[in-house]
Amino acid sequence: MNISEVAKRTGLTAKSIRLYEDKQLISLPEREGNGYRVYGEHHIEELRVIARAKGVGFTLDECRELVLISMNEQRMSAEVKKKATEKLDEVRKKILELHTIESQLIDWISLCPGDENSTCPIVDDLKKGCTR
Repeated sequence: MNISEVAKRTGLTAKSIRLYEDKQLISLPEREGNGYRVYGEHHIEELRVIARAKGVGFTLDECRELVLISMNEQRMSAEVKKKATEKLDEVRKKILELHTIESQLIDWISLCPGDENSTCPIVDDLKKGCTR
């Protein structure tokens, strides 16, 4: 099948598919005499793994690893679970960081009168520098 068919079946753009190929996230497709790529069902599976993994925050390098694992029939689910657990830990850390940012913004907004005066508690606090 050609790249436009693959794009339709995976929900990815042709540009993304070419990028994943260039970055060696998927196995190389065969080439016809005219140079066009010819994709198979295994490419669809690889691309679906990438799309789904990216959707939950895995990096392209992590996606490459997951594609390799997913195509390995000798894989151990413990390896996959470990990667998912590590990603969950990373996401939870980011969530905590975002809650800290949210709290700071809420504090600043509550302190600032937001009027026509030039005095602004937000600017004053920013000028103090980092509080860590």
